[in-house]
Amino acid sequence: MRDNIYLQLIAVFAPLSLLSIGGGQSVIADINQQAVAIHRWLTQREFVDLFAISRAAPGPGSLLATLIGWKAAGWTGAIIASLALFLPSSLLAYAATRVWRRHDRHPWHRRAQTGLAPVATGLILASSLTVLRAASSTWSIWVLALAALAVFMSRSRINPLFVLFAAGMLNVLLGKIN
Repeated sequence: MRDNIYLQLIAVFAPLSLLSIGGGQSVIADINQQAVAIHRWLTQREFVDLFAISRAAPGPGSLLATLIGWKAAGWTGAIIASLALFLPSSLLAYAATRVWRRHDRHPWHRRAQTGLAPVATGLILASSLTVLRAASSTWSIWVLALAALAVFMSRSRINPLFVLFAAGMLNVLLGKIN
């Protein structure tokens, strides 16, 4: 049974590794679907909690895979899930970078680069909406998320921690009012 869970972790995270064009954030929706709905390694609430921990912890946001692997199969599961998520994309990025730099003066280079930007943006947006829907169904969370988006769109150089802290404090205050 343990070998089966390890293979399941590899089967989930290795393909997602290769799809994470916009970074780890771009596959959160798929990780949620696989971990909660398909494999039932954790509940939706546990997923949201692990997502929050992965965002608060130093390091890449993709540490969510490590936490899910740990929840599903202990420390060995954490290591396997991490390697399955980080290794394939790292090898692909290394190979792609070598090819990319070799052909950087070709006309298709700029077109490909321009075409990948909306793909990455769409994947990140889908992941953000998945986490937002899973976190809460209250209107105040959605309003705070839209306000944070507006701040980030108007002031792109602002430190995200300030915005997250302010949104968290407003959410606490709104919770006490309601």
